[in-house]
Amino acid sequence: MRRLPGQVGVLFGGPSPEHDVSILTGLQAARELARAATSVTALYWAKDGSWHEVPAEAEAKAFVGGPPEGSQPVQLALGPEGGFVRARRGRLSGRQEPVTLEAALVCCHGGPGEDGTLQGCLDLAGVPYTGPGPFGAALGMDKLATYALFATGGLPVLERRVLTPTSPLATDGPLIVKPRYGGSSIGIEVVADPDTARARLGANVHLRAGAVVEPYRPELYDLQIAVRTYPELELSAVERPLRSSTTGEILDYRDKYVGGQGMAAAPRELPAAIDPKVEGRLREAAASAAALVGVRGVARIDFLSDGDELFVNEVNTIPGSLGRHLFVAPAVPFADLLADLLAEAVERPATRLSSAGADGTVLRDAGSIAAKLA
Repeated sequence: MRRLPGQVGVLFGGPSPEHDVSILTGLQAARELARAATSVTALYWAKDGSWHEVPAEAEAKAFVGGPPEGSQPVQLALGPEGGFVRARRGRLSGRQEPVTLEAALVCCHGGPGEDGTLQGCLDLAGVPYTGPGPFGAALGMDKLATYALFATGGLPVLERRVLTPTSPLATDGPLIVKPRYGGSSIGIEVVADPDTARARLGANVHLRAGAVVEPYRPELYDLQIAVRTYPELELSAVERPLRSSTTGEILDYRDKYVGGQGMAAAPRELPAAIDPKVEGRLREAAASAAALVGVRGVARIDFLSDGDELFVNEVNTIPGSLGRHLFVAPAVPFADLLADLLAEAVERPATRLSSAGADGTVLRDAGSIAAKLA
């Protein structure tokens, strides 16, 4: 196993519909890192947007009502001396000290933890972090943008269109309606026709920021594969998640996260029993999709198939349980997966801020601002 940084922050939670699942992922990672004798600082992002340093050994139930007992408020400060800071213990109010971190393990699913918002803040604060940079995160969260990217890149996709109260839809139905910006199955519905799809825009809170629609094909089932990018590109085994017998139309949120352990406890067929030719096409498409999105760290790429046809569905740039359960052939221990994520965070920063080219020439030649406004 690679050497772990001596001081690691595990970031989880966030003002997102996937808040609870993010807690599960973060606590799993914090517990595994603590076993590796690494100094772990667990940083919980509450639903109201506040940050708290919490006990790394806390259990999930402790977060039902918000920050658990023993938590201490922290803040994320931007700038050259930025990073997480806490109030100094035993000192006058208002005095702060840094929370020293060599790298941050980002375990935030959905919302601002996965759409590039948090990543941009960490870049401005100078905190190395795992997972996608701001641009890859924002792209992966936008289901319409990724569809267009994959289609342009020659990957097989189902037709996907933006859904508005007046948008024309070529397909009569049935249809799948999805939040345009979302990292999981929350808010996804199967509807009978375009009129019902449009009606759901005002009734489904998860669609209010934007929605997309695509044909629903009941014969298609889900296939998933994880990709990790350090020390080199590596694909996991292919899994076939098993849908609930009570819903069955799509792989829904309950199917994925039943059992209290995130994706690691969801029912599945792993490795999936699929035609080797289909698997070969899937692996080739997964590598291409990862390159198009600019995957960094560990991502999960979801496909739909009927056993012959294959379609790229979406990319989850910070997957539940960090995709650890998918690396079984060959096996990658969770500790090794985390160590590689953190090594990549330190050795290959997601963003390198630069002012190259801003040498003052334009300013020296600019002349009077007042003259430009005349």
